[in-house]
This record gives sequence, C-alpha cells and structure tokens, in this order.
Amino acid sequence: MKISARNNFKGTVKKIIPGIVSTEVTIEIAPGIEVVSVITKSSSDSLHLKVGNEVYAIIKATEVMVAVD
Repeated sequence: MKISARNNFKGTVKKIIPGIVSTEVTIEIAPGIEVVSVITKSSSDSLHLKVGNEVYAIIKATEVMVAVD
C-alpha cells in the first residue's frame, strides 16, 4: 500500500457502531490512545471490518485546530 498521506497509524479496531448510512470505527493506535473515524456503511462493509482487525488510521487534513476555554 502506497499513499500520499504522511500521518498514518497502525492500530486495532476496538469498537464498531454501525448506522443506516455511516459507521463509527474506534481504532486503538497505542495503549489508551484511540482514533475515532466515521466512514460510510458501504466502505465499512467492503473492508469487512471486525473488532480485533489490524487496520491503519490514515489522516489527511489541510489544517488542525486547537481551542481552549
């Protein structure tokens, strides 16, 4: 697999919350560190995602915002 995104993290699927149109996938990339992604249901189905699968969280963003109160 070759991709242009520089921010990619190998991890394990910890939780899957399926919906009618989208699916929420929680990926643990290190002990206690999780990334949550919302993908289409069809993408989730085509990837055959299951809890325990090893996957990559690939992050491609033009900006990252940080805020405090």
